[in-house]
Amino acid sequence: MQQQSMFMKEADLPLAARLRPRTLEEFVGQKHLLGEGKVLRRLIEGDKIGSMIFWGPPGVGKTTLARIIANRTKATFIDFSAVTSGIKEIKQVMEQAEKNRIYGEKTILFVDEIHRFNKAQQDAFLPFVERGSIILIGATTENPSFEVNGALLSRCKVFVLQALKTEELTELLRHALTDERGFGGQNIEIEDGLLETIAAFANGDARSALSTLEMAVLNGDADGDKTAVTRETVEQCTSKKSLLYDKTGEEHYNLISALHKSMRNSDPDAAVYWLARMLEAGEDPLYVARRVTRFASEDIGLADPRALEIAVAAYQACHFIGMPECSVHLTEAVVYMSVAPKSNALYMAYESAKKDALTMLAEPVPLVIRNAPTKLMKELEYGKGYQYAHDYADKLTDMQCLPDSLAGRKYYRPTEEGTEGRIKARLKEIGEWKEAHKKKPKE
Repeated sequence: MQQQSMFMKEADLPLAARLRPRTLEEFVGQKHLLGEGKVLRRLIEGDKIGSMIFWGPPGVGKTTLARIIANRTKATFIDFSAVTSGIKEIKQVMEQAEKNRIYGEKTILFVDEIHRFNKAQQDAFLPFVERGSIILIGATTENPSFEVNGALLSRCKVFVLQALKTEELTELLRHALTDERGFGGQNIEIEDGLLETIAAFANGDARSALSTLEMAVLNGDADGDKTAVTRETVEQCTSKKSLLYDKTGEEHYNLISALHKSMRNSDPDAAVYWLARMLEAGEDPLYVARRVTRFASEDIGLADPRALEIAVAAYQACHFIGMPECSVHLTEAVVYMSVAPKSNALYMAYESAKKDALTMLAEPVPLVIRNAPTKLMKELEYGKGYQYAHDYADKLTDMQCLPDSLAGRKYYRPTEEGTEGRIKARLKEIGEWKEAHKKKPKE
């Protein structure tokens, strides 16, 4: 457990720490979980907490909820940090929890940033959760489906905490100006609309909102016992906004998904916005370029063959030039992908062929299209009857290239989009030619 220094005064703590809600009534946001009659509120008020995980972005109240539970429960509450604890500390806590269970006492173990524990550390909790020695409450900013062991996750209820709305943060900031634990004992004047500005800047993060307000007040214009916070002061405190982005976390995949789906939906404006969100947050431009290259074939393909050329060129430009200059090359590629005709025929063709390839592994290559570099192979009729297309006037033959069990199978089914419409017409011509020139079986 973390303890404060005995010499530290509450007034010396950051504003966000001083104003941490102590009760459900003081808690701001998460009405879908904590509103009157909602499931999590009932569990807390009834002291019927089971193992659970709080999942949500920073500054939405995960740790605060755990501390509210600690204040209300009759169980022993242990606050545990995944950052500073290892297997040794886990075992010590588990031993104490097991003793508590023998004496009929419940133990609630709160693990902050549980996603930082590796598999072995998470496994150490499992038998104690199963036996009921502990009630585990984990907090994480990462998707627990990816970061928490399946066996442990299956024994926990996941509660999703949402980023706070701008109006909720504004309410919180107003409270900070009147509460004695905040600036209630001071004469603070702040221009109209600035609390809303700070709330919008915080991007759903209560801790960020309170920290920004505190910085603005500390840098305000003092005149006797009055402190005036002006728009200029707030603008200085919010001059560089940190984008919500973790290149190894879930938001990374959310944003690349948003880019991909915006391009697929032929929405260049949305695509460029998501591109900017990633690049300005420090994403590797080559990663984005690789995803755009994949998109060029998966979602456009032969509907516009130039899409792949442009994607590859954009990748090369990013490699040669780097950020920030290559942002315009990626923008060109992303806009092109967005407005190009769409077809997933190549993707579907491969997926369909892959299914057959994996389930029909023993299908032999037809003798007619086998290579015959040796005399023995020729004697075994490798390549016998092979028809070299260039020797024929139409550059076509009726030779069967698929195994007998797959003869006639169609994988590539072109659409009418863009260039693929011409390809579809060409394939129809080829099919009609082959049908007309099909050899009649011998009677």
